[in-house]
Amino acid sequence: MTLPKTMNALLLKNDGYAREHSGTALEAMEPYVQAGTIDVPEPGPSQVLVKVALAAINPSDVMFLKGLYGQPRKQGRPAGFEGVGEVVAAGAEAQGLIGKRVAFATGLSNWGSWAEYAVAETGAAIPIMDGVRDEDAAAMIVNPLTALAMFGIVKEEGEKAFVVTAGASQLCKLMIAVAKDEGYRPIAIVRRDDQIEPLKAIGAAHVLNAESADFDAKLAEVLGQEKPRIFLDAVTGPLAAKIFHTMGKRARWIVYGRLDPETTPIIEPGQMIFMHKKIEGFWLTEWMRSAGNDKRMAAVIEAQKRFADGRWKTDVTAIVPLADAVERVAGELARPNGKLFIRP
Repeated sequence: MTLPKTMNALLLKNDGYAREHSGTALEAMEPYVQAGTIDVPEPGPSQVLVKVALAAINPSDVMFLKGLYGQPRKQGRPAGFEGVGEVVAAGAEAQGLIGKRVAFATGLSNWGSWAEYAVAETGAAIPIMDGVRDEDAAAMIVNPLTALAMFGIVKEEGEKAFVVTAGASQLCKLMIAVAKDEGYRPIAIVRRDDQIEPLKAIGAAHVLNAESADFDAKLAEVLGQEKPRIFLDAVTGPLAAKIFHTMGKRARWIVYGRLDPETTPIIEPGQMIFMHKKIEGFWLTEWMRSAGNDKRMAAVIEAQKRFADGRWKTDVTAIVPLADAVERVAGELARPNGKLFIRP
């Protein structure tokens, strides 16, 4: 295949990290990225070049754009952490992937997916089986692998009940479906009544609206009844602190996101001593490094099987053309309950 010399992309306007926290909502794209033209990159020895078919937008992308994520921005490079496409070139160590459709993550390459072409490390380029839609494959890594990895923590703990915040997020929907299949009892925390029944329908044992007047009483009742040990939290802030405070002995608060920029209090630090409670973090990038090849591959295969046979399906809010992304993405992200994609 003859490749073009240049490509269209959404290019980062800023370097490094932000000095101040600007909140977790994307108010507009213009302060952070601009549409531009850049040379098509060449893959290194252990990398592949992917012609992007569809790129996902995750909360982690928003945090990265704003300089609030765990890795620095590089001005002038394309943004975007994951997508799906065809491998059109590869380094010496990755020739076997040429011509394959792959789900890919770009975090280690710094050549993002919001572009016509992207670079990924070979270990972050996953060949996709037939029957998996592009919409599912483009969101195959960040949410599905996080869902399976964190559900693995629940299984290791041994208790059937566990708590999730941001219960209506795509990630939590995937996790709830897995939990139902394996006989576990998710307790989902949401902020709107219209999210309750859909989550119960896919397997949530309890769905509590944190905005309801009787939330505190219902939370205490459900946690007392179910006695969960694991709290998987994408929100933080006062709500998460309240949930953790209400949980019983040996509870583990596992933070994997920060949707609420408010200060997160520890209501009673003595619980760490006398109730043996713990607060820890989860980052998929670190899990991918440390989990071991067998565990990683098992998660990848399980995710693909679930998408291929229909047990999982990505809810799509919109697919935005790359040329329209600067104008449209912020508004589309404000719509609830679905995934947003960019198509080059």
